[in-house]
Amino acid sequence: MAIATKLDELGVNVIEAGSAITSEGERASIRAVVAEGLDAEICSYCRIMKQDVDYALECDVDSIHLVAPVSDLHINVKLRKDRETVRQMAVETTEYAREHGLIVELSGEDASRADLEFLKSLYNDGVDAGADRLCFCDTVGLLVPEKTGEIFTDITSAVNAPVSIHCHDDFGLATSNTIAALRAGAKQAHVTMNGIGERSGNTSLEEVVMTIEWLYKSKTDINTTEIFKASRLVSRLTGIPVAPNKSLIGGNAFTHEAGIHVHGLLADTSTYEPIKPEIIGRERKVVLGKHAGKSSVTLALKEMGFDVDDMQLHEILDRVKELGDHGKKVTDADLQSIAETVLNIQREAKVIMDEYTVVSGNRVTPTASVKLRVDGREVVEAGIGDGPVDATVDSIRKAVASIGDVQLEEYHVDAISGGTDALVEVLVKLSKDGKMVTSRGARTDIVMASVEAMLNGINRLI
Repeated sequence: MAIATKLDELGVNVIEAGSAITSEGERASIRAVVAEGLDAEICSYCRIMKQDVDYALECDVDSIHLVAPVSDLHINVKLRKDRETVRQMAVETTEYAREHGLIVELSGEDASRADLEFLKSLYNDGVDAGADRLCFCDTVGLLVPEKTGEIFTDITSAVNAPVSIHCHDDFGLATSNTIAALRAGAKQAHVTMNGIGERSGNTSLEEVVMTIEWLYKSKTDINTTEIFKASRLVSRLTGIPVAPNKSLIGGNAFTHEAGIHVHGLLADTSTYEPIKPEIIGRERKVVLGKHAGKSSVTLALKEMGFDVDDMQLHEILDRVKELGDHGKKVTDADLQSIAETVLNIQREAKVIMDEYTVVSGNRVTPTASVKLRVDGREVVEAGIGDGPVDATVDSIRKAVASIGDVQLEEYHVDAISGGTDALVEVLVKLSKDGKMVTSRGARTDIVMASVEAMLNGINRLI
């Protein structure tokens, strides 16, 4: 529900909410999305079978994505049928769906390996049967942009209905092929947030939208300032992390370390950024490591409210580079600690752990209780989770709720040494009221390392 609502806020035209034939749970989810009354057209995936359409009708969707295998490989090997049987099934199912008031998008599965003349004739028969839209599926990502352009120039001139493009990213060309199809006459693109999907994924919504808007200077209906929020929501709810180097929405996309880059950014952000991060709802981030320069450290210190002279700046920079030379990521908490040490600032932590207890096992719900001192007050809280770390983080967030809603944005763990008694390092990214910090914890106990990282970050946030 949360994902569907966010996609609607983005301005997505059609939401394929699931496949109604799959299970009762899937149908319940589709019905829940339909009940929200979103502006987007709500669609169910269907095979060329009337039974699938009946289940879609039960869910009260607006449309169906009716998928017909069209390559000889899929027709003969997967379905064990022939072309004419598939044609008849597609036509009859299209007619059946239209008779029951559904919008039909007739899709050719594995179209990039199909006989093009057969595909065009099936499309035209589908339009005659009432199909509202057509779709060309590059099911295993075999197209290249040049070929895509040729195919769509041919198909769009041969059929009397809007044609969509549906690409997979097996060779990393999904966005390029989608753009090529749109330029050659496609009227709609099938995309997914973060490019999630089978195998290597589908075409990324964010890449297509920003390519159209910024590289081709054409408008879409998408509210681009909500893109990053939608990306993080989808990643969190699906449990599929976004690669740090993913274009536009990856953690590194608007992150800068090298001193010469940061020096350029201070003069003009366009020197090392293609667009302003705010356009997709992001913020610029300067990180520190062995490549950091005075400009990077000065900017980071200024954001933290520190005023340093040249001698203090050099001392802080040397300590930052020393950490970086040891292969460590210099977190916000690290920098603040270094700066306070150099400046001889004594800061008392507002949140201190007195004790924590964790219970976990294969026949018990992971549960944690914590006793914290928050601004001098003793606070006791408990939480549950998917595991001991999740339960402990939940209990800590509850315990500090009185001083702010702290969100765990990212969690990463590495074993520093080998063996069952390995020292583990936990890196977390926390946010509160729009402010974001990174911090670390390192212990042989992963729960304690997580507690340490959480408390270090919280004390920097408040």
